[in-house]
Amino acid sequence: MTSSTAYHRLARTDAHRWWRPIVGTAFIVVAGAVLAFAGYLVFGVAAAIAGRPGGADGAPSFGPRGDLAMSFLMIAALLPVTLLAARWIQRRPAGTVSSVTGRLRWRWLLVCLPVACGAIVVFLGAGFALAAVTGVDSGLGDPLAGWVPFLLSMLVLLLVVPPQAAAEEYLVRGWLLQGLGTYFRRPWVPIAVQAVVFAALHGWGTPWGFADLLVFAVTAGYLTVRTGGLEAAIALHVMNNLIGSVLAAAYNDLGVDETAADMPWQFAVVDLPVLLGYAGVILWLARRHGIARTTPAEPIAAEPGPQHRGESRRATMHGPAAEADLVAAAGGHVKSAPRLGKPGILEASDRFGA
Repeated sequence: MTSSTAYHRLARTDAHRWWRPIVGTAFIVVAGAVLAFAGYLVFGVAAAIAGRPGGADGAPSFGPRGDLAMSFLMIAALLPVTLLAARWIQRRPAGTVSSVTGRLRWRWLLVCLPVACGAIVVFLGAGFALAAVTGVDSGLGDPLAGWVPFLLSMLVLLLVVPPQAAAEEYLVRGWLLQGLGTYFRRPWVPIAVQAVVFAALHGWGTPWGFADLLVFAVTAGYLTVRTGGLEAAIALHVMNNLIGSVLAAAYNDLGVDETAADMPWQFAVVDLPVLLGYAGVILWLARRHGIARTTPAEPIAAEPGPQHRGESRRATMHGPAAEADLVAAAGGHVKSAPRLGKPGILEASDRFGA
């Protein structure tokens, strides 16, 4: 007999106790708040020393790019905090938050990224087209920012968007999904709860925007369980945030005031088939490349049956030790049998593991 563990159950280890996910969540919240306060304090002091003017809230600011970078970096700081919670509080390898292989599968992530890029391009293109048909001003006719501001924004975005999006995935699709998985054997309740939490964390904008966040989170959670890791969800989240931010930077419209919760219905309607299509392609690629869905199976020790117990008694009665006693009693000598080396165990590795 063999056993293996699905992604959402990886936190259910021998060290698991019912209180560990709760204490770990409290640790992440408190540590994240402390890091955010310290970061904003350092940011504000630096802006004041540099003589920067006040932002929208009146505090010294380095401008929209600086505010966005600071906000994204504070979210990115939750990634190491989440890994520490898994290691220190749940007493398990931090890499098990990444995937069933105990690490982030970088090659598989690189396979998912172009698929996610294509999905987001289709989503934005179809959304803007539907907005134009329904008479909604999409802002595409506004003046462009110019090359220098655009390239500066691109540099900031490339530095802060990937870790910010990855941190959200590690927190919600990783920590929360696995934490709930310690209480539920099936993945459906953890997937549903993490989706609601993910949407709520982005605030309440429009009903369409909130619904779209729920669908996004359910899709990402489902793919995480079905592919045994966060790579497909990270790829989709990174490309969604990056391409959307690049488009905003092209019109010099970077900011932190609006989120996906403010999405109009034209984009929400388009997003549903795009997300379903992305999920279908990813699942097909995962099967084609043999991506592990569960941990490698390990043998389960079985209770010996009557026949095996009889063989064990015979082995005890007629084994080498018993034979040695008989020969010694007859005045003879026994030559010890040569020891056989234990065969090596080959660990199967994921084709796309890093």
